[in-house]
Amino acid sequence: MDKITISLIKADVGGWPGHSTVHPDLIETAKEALQKAKDEHILEDFHVTGVGDDLQLIMTHRKGVDSEEIHKLAWNTFEKATAVAKELKLYGAGQDLLKDAFSGNIRGMGPGIAEMEITERKSEPIVAFMMDKTEPGAFNLPIYRIFADPFNTAGLVIDPSMHDGFKFEVWDIMEHKKVIMHSPKEMYDLLALIGAKSRYVIKRVYATESNPKVKGEVVAVVSTEKLYQIAGEYIGKDDPVALVRAQSGCPALGEVLEPFAFPHLVSGWMRGSHNGPLMPVSIKQAHCTRFDGPPRVAALGFQVANGRLVGPVDLFDDPAFDRARETAQYIADYMRRHGPFEPHRLPLEEMEYTTLPKVLTKLKDRFEKIQ
Repeated sequence: MDKITISLIKADVGGWPGHSTVHPDLIETAKEALQKAKDEHILEDFHVTGVGDDLQLIMTHRKGVDSEEIHKLAWNTFEKATAVAKELKLYGAGQDLLKDAFSGNIRGMGPGIAEMEITERKSEPIVAFMMDKTEPGAFNLPIYRIFADPFNTAGLVIDPSMHDGFKFEVWDIMEHKKVIMHSPKEMYDLLALIGAKSRYVIKRVYATESNPKVKGEVVAVVSTEKLYQIAGEYIGKDDPVALVRAQSGCPALGEVLEPFAFPHLVSGWMRGSHNGPLMPVSIKQAHCTRFDGPPRVAALGFQVANGRLVGPVDLFDDPAFDRARETAQYIADYMRRHGPFEPHRLPLEEMEYTTLPKVLTKLKDRFEKIQ
């Protein structure tokens, strides 16, 4: 069977109001652009949505990952949406478009990208996760639990196809290096890295060659673009996205969603400078309001059928996640009471691209040596 590529590409091209949400006109503009591409047989199918202030393009095609044609389509779509955002005077219009013109590949130009090329199984469930007001490392804990924690994923123990575990591709986003690690064989070494989520991030997860249903294939991918490293100054966190395959040699859908019932602490929130709980929400609740947050994650589920996106199902639009949302609100109350103090505010090494260096520069001549 021909391979199919799923591309999830997102960008903040204007918030409404402030950093809260995506204006409906931007979503309609993107839909029109992608429908034209579908009519011209560039795309097999697509879905457009918004999470927080990020415009999300979910596309299927047969061009492979890093396709210049698909990346140019996404870039042009974001430019069209930016033009609308400027007309509406939306906040930060085009802020994720860091270059003047497309140059062959969208990576490093601002938008976040998660793509995977797969061979469709007899049944191909896939989940698109979209976060706002946080960074790529926010996926480390849930992706680890999905594919490596038997207390979360019973299939690691029960399902013979998953018994040999999975391979994790981990990126050092400071040194621009990567390493492949195997779980459960290298579980402790893996945890030593990905626990430092601001530096080491899970980029991809692969099935082992012994997995008969997804032999050696990619089963999860996370966007890892670091906007502050691209731009050289603070312009916000990265608002990452991820694609995760479910069932048939992969964790079941419920095992893929289960880690998000725990609203773990992530970095980002207000001005990208605070720690807070990651709240699982429906698309209609994905409007970041309280202190520009708290950080959100939405999940759309699809069945991929010969390239067609059957769906979506809004997976966190479920009372089963009410307790997680309530817990997130308690955590938000607790963290907010710290005000400008750590650990609510990020540590100094992660404040490099905020106004803090300017404050230190202003005061440097007033510091006196302690006798």
